[in-house]
Amino acid sequence: MTYTLLGADGRPYVSAAPGRLGGYRRGRIYGRLDCPSALRAIADGGYMAHRVFFADEATARAAGYRPCAVCLPDRYREWKNGPHDRHRLRHRGPDRPRRVGTFDGLRGATRDGGT
Repeated sequence: MTYTLLGADGRPYVSAAPGRLGGYRRGRIYGRLDCPSALRAIADGGYMAHRVFFADEATARAAGYRPCAVCLPDRYREWKNGPHDRHRLRHRGPDRPRRVGTFDGLRGATRDGGT
């Protein structure tokens, strides 16, 4: 049997061994395969189309994914408080405010006043 995993470059590759960690491509989050949050999302449907797998934590981090706050709280805390390459992640923190001119959800208006 073969498995498709993501490599450190974020590209899929075929592996003889299954992934040890799962991830969510849209949120660029990785965690344990038995993560309660991931299992709920899978049960709700729609999640599997964006599911990815990694051989190990170092590969997941190198691919630009962050630890899950639910199943890896210590690693998540370290990630959140430590230096990391935020431009590769889809995380909007206080140092990365919403861009001017993006949709703010109010009747199609944008932050710069346009429509």
